[in-house]
Amino acid sequence: MRRLIRVLVFAALAWSAYWFVAGYGLRNAITGWFNHQQDLGWQADFSDVSTAGYPFEHTTRLNNPALADPVNGTAWSADWIEFQSPAIWPGRQILRFASTPQRLSHFDQTTTVQAEALQAELHLQPGVALVLERMALTAGRWLLSDEGGPQAGGQTLSLIMAQSDAPESYGISAKVDGFTPGEDLRRLMRSASTLPQSFETLELETFITFDKPWDRTALEQRRPQPVAIDLRLAEVKWGELSLFATGELDVDDQGIPTGEIAIKAENWRDMVAMANAAGALPDQAVDPVTRALGFMAGLGGNPNALDLQLNFRDGFVALGPLPLGPAPRLILH
Repeated sequence: MRRLIRVLVFAALAWSAYWFVAGYGLRNAITGWFNHQQDLGWQADFSDVSTAGYPFEHTTRLNNPALADPVNGTAWSADWIEFQSPAIWPGRQILRFASTPQRLSHFDQTTTVQAEALQAELHLQPGVALVLERMALTAGRWLLSDEGGPQAGGQTLSLIMAQSDAPESYGISAKVDGFTPGEDLRRLMRSASTLPQSFETLELETFITFDKPWDRTALEQRRPQPVAIDLRLAEVKWGELSLFATGELDVDDQGIPTGEIAIKAENWRDMVAMANAAGALPDQAVDPVTRALGFMAGLGGNPNALDLQLNFRDGFVALGPLPLGPAPRLILH
């Protein structure tokens, strides 16, 4: 019995020593990163740092963190941020953000972010390569605002990137419940006053295969590049406006996509007006596009609904028979 007690005491002491050493290392890694940014000319400050979570977790909290890059004019500040990970493996990090307002700035433009239960997750496989298993950003009720007032908000937010059975393939999903555009965004889209305040549906689900897994070389060398995109679902529903898309694309070494994306749109004329108001569709193209789409909608039997296909061929993209121009290069920098 005494021998068992001695073993348990020794194990507890050894674990405690490991916890404090690992916690000290994590704390130094975080504060050292801030010091390194200062050496690069950034503003990188915090008022104090603390470590908690014994015996099974490490929770490092920075109070009043502030980062600013004078080169590109971006800055961020918050009341606090926490880094939490299991004591046994720091490669499963959870970043928790304050529910009080955070500030994001680009030169003289500042956006205030306020979100409930805002957190980011980063799960890495054990090993030298640090292969990404899962990355996520989730929140409860959130709101973006600036000096002019609310810009956008929602009831929930979920952005997830998770590795599938194939190491190079990742499932990527995005969903916002109760997305509410601000007045500026509604004016930009020339949205009708009859549209409801919030979107009924705003959702994306896709699988992307890259030329290599996401690991530490993505930061140290080059980003993995997409080679195949399987768009399972992209859906937007806002009152009487509805847009649905699905399809598959192959991407070559130059980032040029080839394939088809099927699109179904209801009340498409309002969408054309919004695209024009947002600058995505030039004024001189509005009438020709409206006439052509109206003709194709008439062929389908419902003048307010469109079933079309985005065709990507030879470096160009067309909406049904309408050429739209060069296809976008899908290259991650």
